[in-house]
Amino acid sequence: MLTDLSPLIAATARWLTGAYPHSGGALASALCEAQARQAVTAAAWLRYPTEIDAGLVTMAGPGGAGRLDWITGAEPADDHPAEEWAWRTWVDEVVASWAAALLTDPELAGLAVAALADGEHSADTTAEFRRLLAPDDGDRRAAALLRHPDLLAPVAGLHHDQLLDRLTPGRSLAA
Repeated sequence: MLTDLSPLIAATARWLTGAYPHSGGALASALCEAQARQAVTAAAWLRYPTEIDAGLVTMAGPGGAGRLDWITGAEPADDHPAEEWAWRTWVDEVVASWAAALLTDPELAGLAVAALADGEHSADTTAEFRRLLAPDDGDRRAAALLRHPDLLAPVAGLHHDQLLDRLTPGRSLAA
């Protein structure tokens, strides 16, 4: 059974950076992508904390970007050839919502990364999530739209209660 969340993480981060693009230039693009990927990785590891959870979502599929596109006003995928939008089927709405919440709330991001220590995913959270937890001025400028609480509120609010439930101490790890 496949347990690799990288297609889901890549697609969801791509969706976030497409919906909330960088401020311009190659460096800003890379910084914005790094922040989105770190937030999505943390959210995906929280959402699918065990190998079994990861295997199930890779088998069943995460659901796609349809509702997220509608909420943000993105153009529908029907207008483009399948090769240009097929990746969007790997976008996970809950993971995108949780990542948006983490990007806009530093305290919540800290709680989320701390909660990863209890999961099966291994990471040096200090290094792996530095841009999420402690963005510098360059990170903030590059991802001004991606970290803007008002702009991300419709997406972050979709599954915010579930994220708070997941971060409640003593909660079971199984999704």
